[in-house]
Amino acid sequence: MESHCTPETARKVIRCKAAVCRNPGEPLMIEEIEVDPPKAWEVRIKIICTSLCHTDLTFWKMKAPIGLFPRIFGHEAVGVVESVGEHVEELIKGDLVLPVFQPNCRKCRDCMSEKSNDCSVFGKNIIPDMPRDRTSRFKDLKGEVLHHFVGVSSFSEYTVVDEAHAVKITPDIPVDKACLLSCGVSTGLGSAWKVAAVEEGSTVAIFGLGAVGLAVAVGARLRGASKIIGVDLNPEKFEIGKKFGVTDFVNPATCTAEKPISVVIKEMTNGGADYCFECVGLASLMQDAFKSSRELVF
Repeated sequence: MESHCTPETARKVIRCKAAVCRNPGEPLMIEEIEVDPPKAWEVRIKIICTSLCHTDLTFWKMKAPIGLFPRIFGHEAVGVVESVGEHVEELIKGDLVLPVFQPNCRKCRDCMSEKSNDCSVFGKNIIPDMPRDRTSRFKDLKGEVLHHFVGVSSFSEYTVVDEAHAVKITPDIPVDKACLLSCGVSTGLGSAWKVAAVEEGSTVAIFGLGAVGLAVAVGARLRGASKIIGVDLNPEKFEIGKKFGVTDFVNPATCTAEKPISVVIKEMTNGGADYCFECVGLASLMQDAFKSSRELVF
């Protein structure tokens, strides 16, 4: 098999810097670490750009058994393939890739289905290390193991991921924006485009116009929704939302007990939105979203 490794570093340990968290809730410290070369079916990536997601914060506070420490967080990133292990066929040195937390083996029934993206081979990767052999590719300069995070660990200058956790992308994409594709954008866009499969001419209400909510707006627009209502407490989000496809805006702070947000949405959509997306994570908003939806009569 043709070797795709960089001669200077291939099959060698790389010493680099990483933001390491030693204990739950403690500040991340920049440390010098060692990153092992990739094993079979693995890829070592030089991280170019990474972003912070609320999921990082959630796991940062989490204690054992899920929250194993010391750990390297980060799961939204863009990088360049530095070297690959044996049996890696689809990626080569120099490829621009998204290391992603949602694995895709590209072979199982669920990965091949248009209705699911939960790989039945790897499942949801919340284990603290590599998915195939359950060992780490990171250690500090004292030799202590540093645990991985959801198959990515992008808060490091170099990381190692399974090939199922890497997606090749076009080299001309802006990397500071592309790193958002691996989590927040794909979550929102996929919810509207793939999961809900919003129909042309339908009405959509989006509760929360953060990164996920704006991505929902893009997905709904691409699917041809005729009315896309953004719901947010920040009135400045409407001008931002327009750029992504939001056509109407409601600030729930202006609603009243006599005329709550659900009534406002139903009046705007002739009886309720065809699709409502809750993009904040609040139980109260989930209730509002359900109440704002069109009631079907069977």
